[in-house]
Amino acid sequence: MSRQPTPCLSGASLALLLALLLPVAAQGQSTAAPSLDWREPTQRWLDTALSHALPAGAAPLRLEVVLGELDSRLRLAPCSKVEPFVPPGARLWGKTRLGLRCVEGSSKWSVFLPLTVKAFGPAWVIRGDVASGAVLTQTDAVEAEVDWAEDASPVVAKLAGWEGYTATRALSTGQVLRQSVVKPAQVFQAGAQVRVVARGYGFQVVSDAQALSAGVIGQVARVRMDNGRIMTGLVTDGRTVSLDI
Repeated sequence: MSRQPTPCLSGASLALLLALLLPVAAQGQSTAAPSLDWREPTQRWLDTALSHALPAGAAPLRLEVVLGELDSRLRLAPCSKVEPFVPPGARLWGKTRLGLRCVEGSSKWSVFLPLTVKAFGPAWVIRGDVASGAVLTQTDAVEAEVDWAEDASPVVAKLAGWEGYTATRALSTGQVLRQSVVKPAQVFQAGAQVRVVARGYGFQVVSDAQALSAGVIGQVARVRMDNGRIMTGLVTDGRTVSLDI
């Protein structure tokens, strides 16, 4: 699986971006485009902007940028300095837009360039069909390289983030496991007898209790102890609630 530790625009994509930028500055005049070299500052801007677009804690991703075209009807005033920017409400992820604005010219203008940011990296994809509501096991998915940015829902990259979880909809072969298609499984209902493990510094106490709320692994549940005291703890498996004292 190919990975690149530094997210940046490829040379070919950068060249294409600059080829689009330079004519923008020259439209409406017969003289050549300004001699200002935008390559280095544009590359720095893209490196920084794209690195900030990556999900927190994500593995190194191989980024690709597919650029669209400016409206051919545009007639822009000459400009010696064009700055890229991310429009409000947009981000450099998936199908989006890149803003271009003139900051040094006879008149100020801004335009928007459609582009698609792809971010390839390891994730889990379904093999076979999984029914809605089914509890996922390790045999239901296999690791593959996918485009993390293809969908707005974050990828579930770690096995612990989906194994034992429930499918929120029917899943089919090749479908990427994302947060929108899985949810923690409910393992007991209110009224069930559960085991409470209370841990403190240097000790651990195990006792029985009655669940007062449904138990979902990784979430909190309320229980009533044998002495009537009501406690809240974290559900760790099918019948265990953990308390830190």
